[in-house]
Amino acid sequence: MNDDRISRYAARFDKVLAYIEAHLDEPLTAERLSRVAHFSRFHFDRQFADFLGTSATRYLLLLRLRRASFKLAFQPRIRIIDIALEAGFENPESFSRAFRHIFGQSPSQFRRQPDWQGWSERYRFRLPERNATVQVEIVEFESTLIAALEHLGPAEKVNDSVARFIDWRKSTGLSPKDSSRTFGIAYDNPDTTEPSRFRFDIAGEVSAQVPPNAQGVVTKEIPGGRCARVRHLGSHMRIGESIYPLYRNWLPGSGEELRDFPLFFHYLNLLPDTPENELVTDIYLPLK
Repeated sequence: MNDDRISRYAARFDKVLAYIEAHLDEPLTAERLSRVAHFSRFHFDRQFADFLGTSATRYLLLLRLRRASFKLAFQPRIRIIDIALEAGFENPESFSRAFRHIFGQSPSQFRRQPDWQGWSERYRFRLPERNATVQVEIVEFESTLIAALEHLGPAEKVNDSVARFIDWRKSTGLSPKDSSRTFGIAYDNPDTTEPSRFRFDIAGEVSAQVPPNAQGVVTKEIPGGRCARVRHLGSHMRIGESIYPLYRNWLPGSGEELRDFPLFFHYLNLLPDTPENELVTDIYLPLK
């Protein structure tokens, strides 16, 4: 099979995956999904498993449990029974069995102390790479004072730091989520950095210096200046598909030089309030 045919084949699967993400609350049979990709129903299950490394049924279950995981971890006031029903389970018992089977923790255990590193292992699929051309804007970013929680360690454990930052936000009210912008600062590339040395800041806009606190949140600043900006639509787990074309394709031919400040993200909406397929993230690459 030549490269063009392989690319078209991958695009058909990518269309199916996008359809699944957009219709996760609906009954998604193999027959329905095969029609989306224009594949034969009789061969769809085998094609899906061969291409992604897991069956369509398991993939659906994992996506529904991923959404449930975020609600368990970050929305403690929502009852487990309501999360179970939203995930398509008839009762909390069947939800708990499925959750424990996949992640090795019950929903209540995960809510108390999520094992994000083990959780991440369940989401290593052979996803088709999206090679869309990114739309780059040159913008002026104004200097912004932020409250930042510095994460150091495996990227898979960033959500532990996110939980601490959310706790700080709620307990102090100094950077309310609804009225302050939320940022992430990527000092390192998780694909090329030793896990123990990976650095990432979770941050929120503030109007004054951050006082000492139990969570370890500190005051920092995102400096103003010219930036290349790209908008990423969809899951944060696939944000690299918008970052790599920026470095690999746009930057070499742009004539631009990079400023001495890391790549950073502005999260225009957030999990778990927003479905993954509806997430919007602006990626900023600082320029001289």
